[in-house]
Amino acid sequence: MQVQGRFSRIAANMKRSAIRELLKLTRQPDIISFAGGLPSPESFPVETLQGIMEKVLKEEGPAALQYGTTEGDERLRELLLGRLRREGVEATLDNLVISTASQQGLDLLGKIFLDPGDVVICGSPSYLGGISAFSAYGARLVGIPFDREGMRTDELASVLRGLRDEGKKIKFIYLIPDFQNPAGITLTERRRRRILELAVEYDVLVVEDSPYREIRFEGRPQPLMKALDPDGRVITLGTFSKIFVPGFRIGWVVADKNIIDKFVMAKQTADICTPVFLQKVAAEYLASGAFEKNLDRVVALYREKRDLMLEGFRRHMPEGVTWTEPEGGLFLFVTLPPYMDAERLLRRAIVHKVAFVAGNVFFADNGGRNTIRINFSYASKEENRIGVERLARVIREEMEHHERTAGRREENSKG
Repeated sequence: MQVQGRFSRIAANMKRSAIRELLKLTRQPDIISFAGGLPSPESFPVETLQGIMEKVLKEEGPAALQYGTTEGDERLRELLLGRLRREGVEATLDNLVISTASQQGLDLLGKIFLDPGDVVICGSPSYLGGISAFSAYGARLVGIPFDREGMRTDELASVLRGLRDEGKKIKFIYLIPDFQNPAGITLTERRRRRILELAVEYDVLVVEDSPYREIRFEGRPQPLMKALDPDGRVITLGTFSKIFVPGFRIGWVVADKNIIDKFVMAKQTADICTPVFLQKVAAEYLASGAFEKNLDRVVALYREKRDLMLEGFRRHMPEGVTWTEPEGGLFLFVTLPPYMDAERLLRRAIVHKVAFVAGNVFFADNGGRNTIRINFSYASKEENRIGVERLARVIREEMEHHERTAGRREENSKG
């Protein structure tokens, strides 16, 4: 039977994740991979969770193994609301739903807000999972460049004005304000406030995707955009995947109660509810105080890995290569000389047993062909050291190849 003509338009818009596909290739034990945004296995509190799981089964066994409400475990939601209130966010149970990680939140955003041709404004670069989720629903993504303070609000204002004049329907601005994936840049408070002003002026929603916020190594935390929200137009996504354990697939969405109501309806058709047992384990883990203790340990571990990698970059990278130095998160973003193609470089790097993500996949317009994303959290400290040396060698070889090729072209033109 031929199936190609039977798929929906949404299915036709779907693409395999470049990162997920690359991770399959880099599972070879001798390849040092900086490709995935993976937490370190050292960060997982295995022994503590064993005891908590036994406690949950003993005290709440039947309820923990049953279906639950789509909105999520009430105790977990109350605990999350308490954390949000400490960040200045005033919210109730009506404003929060548990999602199956934040990726489900991104997909449901597309499901409830996007019609084909609607505009989503994002960073340039931006998170591949968001780009893929919104593109699947037929959205037109428009990228706004960054500087050291984050998304450039002068460019944003110009784009918003131009799209309005064209009569385009702009549904939301998608941001990762803290230690942005992939750039590692944090949006300053001044920029956050200006973006919200523009959102009010042009009557668009703001989606704040915040998976890395707690992984801060230095500097002053910037306020959650939801805490600055003047009229309920900010939708905040959170997740335990980077700060607890990714295998639980627990995230949450905070928004106006009318938006949350639509999220609940959309989630009911997707998975009915996020696994109840894992929610109850997460709630007990938070309530016990173990979460904060482990988070301190995780931040210290990742700070050490970041510092080690930055030291290696400064020592080994050839002139002409630049990189971000994030105050937190999991990534460095590297800019190569303009003539260099990161996808070509990746093929050479795989041969030398080191892997990264070519940066063009993070650009809505397929730009950034001379950029790469480097993850420093997953590999061991020794692998980080060796991997940076290998990567620097590969980049240097590519530069030398370019110089030889350019020299031959010049000779041929003279001849």
